[in-house]
Amino acid sequence: MYPPIQPYEVSTLKVSDIHTLYYELSGNKDGNPGGPGGGCDDQDRSFFNPHKYKIILLDQRGSGKSTPSSCLEENTTWDLVKDIEKLREHLKIEKWHVFGGSWGSTLSLAYAQSHPGRVKTLVLRGIFTLRKSELRFFYQEGASHLFPEAWDEYIAPIPEAERHDLILAYHAQLNSADEATRIKAAKAWTKWEMATSKLFVDPVYLKRAEEDEFSNAFARIENHYFVNGGFTRDGQLLEKQEIDKIRGIPTIVVQGRYDVVCPTTTAYTLKKVWPEISLEIVPDAGHSSREPGIAKLLVEATNKFADL
Repeated sequence: MYPPIQPYEVSTLKVSDIHTLYYELSGNKDGNPGGPGGGCDDQDRSFFNPHKYKIILLDQRGSGKSTPSSCLEENTTWDLVKDIEKLREHLKIEKWHVFGGSWGSTLSLAYAQSHPGRVKTLVLRGIFTLRKSELRFFYQEGASHLFPEAWDEYIAPIPEAERHDLILAYHAQLNSADEATRIKAAKAWTKWEMATSKLFVDPVYLKRAEEDEFSNAFARIENHYFVNGGFTRDGQLLEKQEIDKIRGIPTIVVQGRYDVVCPTTTAYTLKKVWPEISLEIVPDAGHSSREPGIAKLLVEATNKFADL
């Protein structure tokens, strides 16, 4: 990854009566525009050559520094797609490179399928397409077989009688009128993902789950999207008519072999319906973009597209 840099512009964009997005610009002011992302992190800038890219990062509605924090009202996949397009227009960018991992890969695909003429290239990691089978694997049964001790902590806040649908049960607690109930559930939900995101459990990730504000926004927004099926048809992002809209966009996918949050089967399915993409499977990695093999290939991908 490239050395850390600071943004040269930090700003906000009012996208509705309720929501205001945080975004930042770094790298080369006249460079190739690349972005966006959901819930940006300082290290995300380092995936791009700062001499060649105008790096654009944003926090989606309700997340990160966007306001109001963890607000679920007017917060759907298609609201986020409209927000990305509003930001592109606001910044007066004709076409840009789109980069996203995990939920960011979902949003990148949804945006590209909605506005294919505005996307130069796609660099995607940890493919997630919101199918019921993907949600069941991670939040109901599947990953539980690999991380049984973390799973016990995840299901602990949920009464046994409600565990037949954990996403729905968590929805009730994450939206409880009682703040203590909400925070307890948010921390347990967040810790489950943090405990499973890397090939080797990272204590720094686990510590993040203990932060009230972070875990509350992270858990409530994720659960809100999942309980609503991502506001898409099941498998919509993989449908032929949707893939046909973006088939000509140069695309590189980087996938950890042992990713249990977004298992490799989804990236493989994407490759089968869209054989034109380049799929790179990292043999010694899980879900996180910070794992060395994944980070290396993501930087190679952005380098490859830097002059397009």
